[in-house]
Amino acid sequence: MAVYEWKTNVAPLYKKEARTRDKRWGYTSVKRGTDILVSAVGCAVGFIPMAVCGLLIKLEDGGPIVYRQTRLGQDKRPFQIYKLRTMRTDAEKDGAQWAAKDDQRVTKIGRFLRRTHLDELPQFFNILKGDMSLIGPRPERPELTDHFESEIPGFTNRLMVKPGLTGLAQVNGGYDISPEEKLRYDLEYIWNQNVFLDVKILMQTVWVTLTGKGAR
Repeated sequence: MAVYEWKTNVAPLYKKEARTRDKRWGYTSVKRGTDILVSAVGCAVGFIPMAVCGLLIKLEDGGPIVYRQTRLGQDKRPFQIYKLRTMRTDAEKDGAQWAAKDDQRVTKIGRFLRRTHLDELPQFFNILKGDMSLIGPRPERPELTDHFESEIPGFTNRLMVKPGLTGLAQVNGGYDISPEEKLRYDLEYIWNQNVFLDVKILMQTVWVTLTGKGAR
């Protein structure tokens, strides 16, 4: 699959994609069914790990265990995302910031949670609710989305599908790549999404989680 060249006019692609949405009802139905099944299992299996991680978070600094934040979903619909807290309680005293790989705001237990992706476990509840999918562009905050749209025209085109727990950008760099690169990967996924690509991304996600190495 070819990655779009940066600064490409993505507006025509968005319009074409919108016209073909209704032709993929079979794929979207299978994807939603899979989301429900996997997230239900994930909630059940992940309960004990979440409880243990929550205890460690509480013991480190006494702050809240679960971090809730407004993110933008499909068609710019806002929703509350759930994560195990990995940053200090005063992490955003200076306002919203783009998360970095070696972010100094991350706590000791937070570094472990991020490296193993255990901090993402509560998002199975978001998937079960229908706010998110297993695979898709990672959801971003409204204020950062507005900022990136002003700097990177077309950034909001990634909101034409449900955001995901993992995605093509995450297995190709994650924190190591820029917003521009993430947008290119997100558009590549949106334009080429199918069951086989979803399975490939899931397998790559497992590899990245187990080894800590990117798939690129």
